[in-house]
Amino acid sequence: MIKKICLLILCGLPLLIYGQEQPLRNGMKITGSLNIKRALYTLQAATDTGVPVIQIEGNNIIIDFNQSEMQGAVSRQRPDSFQGTAVLIRNSKNVTIRNLSAHGYKVALLARNVEGLKIENCDFSYNYRQHLNSTQEKEDISDWMSYHHNEKDEWLRYGAALYLRNCDKASVRHCRVTGGQNGLMMTECDSVIVVNNDFSFNSGIGIGMYRSSYGLLFYNRLMFNVRGYSHGVYNRGQDSAGFLVFEQCGNNIFYKNNVTHGGDGFFLWAGQYTMDTGEGGCNDNLLFGNDFSYAPTNGVEVTFSRNKIIQNIIRECDHGIWGGYSFGTKIRNNRIAENRIGVAIEHGQDNAIFMNSFENNGEGIKLWSRNNQPADWGYARKRDTRSHKVEITNNFFMRNGRALNLRFTDSISLAENFIDSHEMDALWQDSTLTNWNTVYRNDTTARPFIEETLYNWPRQISLEQPLYPVTEDRYAGRKNILITEWGPYDFRSPIIWNTNPTDTSGLMQFDILGPAGKWKIRKYYGVEGVSAINGEVPARFTARKVSGERTDILIELEYTGQVVQSPFGETVRAGKPYRFQFRRFFQPIRWEVDWYSYDSLSNPVLFPAYLGQLDQQPPVKHEITDKLDYAWWGGIRAGGKQYPRFITLANGQAAIPPGEYELSVTWDDAVRVYLDGKKILDEWEPSKYSFDESPNRKVKLYLSGNHSFRVEHVELNGFATLAVKLRKLD
Repeated sequence: MIKKICLLILCGLPLLIYGQEQPLRNGMKITGSLNIKRALYTLQAATDTGVPVIQIEGNNIIIDFNQSEMQGAVSRQRPDSFQGTAVLIRNSKNVTIRNLSAHGYKVALLARNVEGLKIENCDFSYNYRQHLNSTQEKEDISDWMSYHHNEKDEWLRYGAALYLRNCDKASVRHCRVTGGQNGLMMTECDSVIVVNNDFSFNSGIGIGMYRSSYGLLFYNRLMFNVRGYSHGVYNRGQDSAGFLVFEQCGNNIFYKNNVTHGGDGFFLWAGQYTMDTGEGGCNDNLLFGNDFSYAPTNGVEVTFSRNKIIQNIIRECDHGIWGGYSFGTKIRNNRIAENRIGVAIEHGQDNAIFMNSFENNGEGIKLWSRNNQPADWGYARKRDTRSHKVEITNNFFMRNGRALNLRFTDSISLAENFIDSHEMDALWQDSTLTNWNTVYRNDTTARPFIEETLYNWPRQISLEQPLYPVTEDRYAGRKNILITEWGPYDFRSPIIWNTNPTDTSGLMQFDILGPAGKWKIRKYYGVEGVSAINGEVPARFTARKVSGERTDILIELEYTGQVVQSPFGETVRAGKPYRFQFRRFFQPIRWEVDWYSYDSLSNPVLFPAYLGQLDQQPPVKHEITDKLDYAWWGGIRAGGKQYPRFITLANGQAAIPPGEYELSVTWDDAVRVYLDGKKILDEWEPSKYSFDESPNRKVKLYLSGNHSFRVEHVELNGFATLAVKLRKLD
């Protein structure tokens, strides 16, 4: 009898533990099902992302965090300083995570080798993100990201709300990520289900996939995953995207997702393996019924691969669809409108573009090829890269600047397209277009929209109702992409925005945006003639920059009204004053800049003494400027010659008011900086930076009075940049 009682107690122990509520603690290891006591837990993480605050390992377990919140950072004001991992799940099977919030970490949830992982109803907002160096006036090259390799978890350097590796049959549902850099990042994760999540207003990637296939990604809201944009000034995107699909990802279905305002809406690249061997690719993915509008660069980019792009909305992008080197790709039943170019394909083969609507694009369809291919591409040596065998049929062209621009392409079938008689130039072609035929339809019969049957339709998703609309008109237009120093503005707090940042007249125009309420200016300097000092949100006013070479402008405002969610995730209750500001600073430095060429035998990185010999030879170029902010492709040009390898020597003088400052330096390939003869930055080893991106470093300084600066910069070959900026720390 005693043995039976003991056996019953032991059998019931797991249920008893699951029924109890356990508090979280740093270093906690969970191996069975558990209910967590609901609370706010301040739990700082180690620097190493492999050493988590909470570790989970086991099979067939459920952990319900009961709406608990883990907070990793003491201060939310510097997201680029966040470190460590909140939760690590590893070497497990059928683990369910529910109702967890985690903020202030480099990675909120990291999972390795977990089959059947389920993540439900979690909030991983306001984790790591980079401080952006680009401004409204000009892009900083250091903000470009590179996701081209992740064999060794290179993606982790950018942080992630959720990072899954080798997690087949995972599902992520009803989760939220905002105010970070990357949302959900997956590597070697097959047959995943990602449905009804909101990963919006992040500065990098909404959902990223690497060597991940047979996934089902439905009904997700992936808006404003973007950086590298200043409306009317530059549209770069800097490799941000709503969806990122890299390196041998195939047979995934992307259905009815809202993916507007991404750097790219959908960014697919076959991968380095394909580039080296000519084999494989990110093939047979289906993009159906999504909205990829308002991308600064490409609504959809699909390269070196075969895919289906069906019944999507793609509006107001630079390129609606960029399909370089795509083959066997079907582009069907899409609404493609108001883009600079609707569909652009270089070196494509066997592609079909049919039954699409092209309206108000600069050009509807552009096809072309080049005479030569890059010598280092294995792909070009092993694959057919001609532009040929293209079907363009049953499309509707209305009010485009030009319907078709076809060059250096062979074997095009143009049939049954309706082209508006008001097209400025319906077809641009010359003798480089060969073996083509055309039939134009002369009536305005509406083209049919034929539903494509989704293969492998999953019953468990089709029965779940979408939580988010595919299109949200309240954010329509690229004009609503406002990139701050921490990423895209999310409309949940008031902001003052300069709408003419590159105007040189001195008259500055400002919009005040955000929740409805009242605003007033508390103080300002550096401007005069302010046209309004209070009012209702939204509002607009002007002010004139105080004349002078030095720019030091501050406008501080106060808002009262609705609940405010700050850019760092802090909630300010309704009616409580909330302060925000506009800041612009420029300290001119009189730079004398000389450029010198060198050969491989006098490489100053390997032979630093060579710099001391430069006064014995004339520079190839000389310039006097008030700022150092350069980017070069393929070297510098001077005297009618191109110099791929060069040295930059810049000596500057400035009188600077007393205060704390930050010197920001972006470079490629090597740089040294001196202040008053003392070395303050030494980055003379390019081999330290193996990633395909330009580094940036910041140095805090106290400055007062006259100062001298010296910059030594070396470019080894290829792309080069040098930007040196001084920022006042208030």
